[in-house]
Amino acid sequence: MRNEAARSLTFETPDMLWQNDRVGAGMQRWRREFPEVDCSGKAIVGRLLHLNEVFQTAINRTLARHRLKYPSFAVLATLRVQGTPYRMSPKALLDTLILTSGGLSNLLRRLEKAGHVRRMADETDGRGVIVELTEKGRLLVEPAMRDHAETERRLVALLPLAEQVMVAGALGKMMLSAH
Repeated sequence: MRNEAARSLTFETPDMLWQNDRVGAGMQRWRREFPEVDCSGKAIVGRLLHLNEVFQTAINRTLARHRLKYPSFAVLATLRVQGTPYRMSPKALLDTLILTSGGLSNLLRRLEKAGHVRRMADETDGRGVIVELTEKGRLLVEPAMRDHAETERRLVALLPLAEQVMVAGALGKMMLSAH
């Protein structure tokens, strides 16, 4: 499948790609003003940063229909996909999400106040805490998860499936090497 996917891609020369968007235009200006600086990383990093804004806007627009913002959604959805009884330690949540421990504590406090999660003592560790998704939280997050997944599919639908597989693989490789 990988060779088949590679054959389906049309590879343009870098100059042709760089003329198609604002990142490419910026790279051309860099090359003109700083020809000694290799700015080729911007071709990926700059576009990822731009797409992050585009994706976050679309995702937050979708989640707003459910009265959620992405950080709250991420916690509730992570608990939901954990499977019954929908529980995790704050440390496990922190390892899964892109939040600081202080940010997670504040978020859990707000989610608990809204009745979407409950924090309880960890039966296996007397000092520990477990976060549990409540029924109210489950009923809120499940339809949001369906809409969120649809938004993600819509955001990548411009790419044929073979290209989606290649991009996902390349980004996954970059994520593994970033640690």
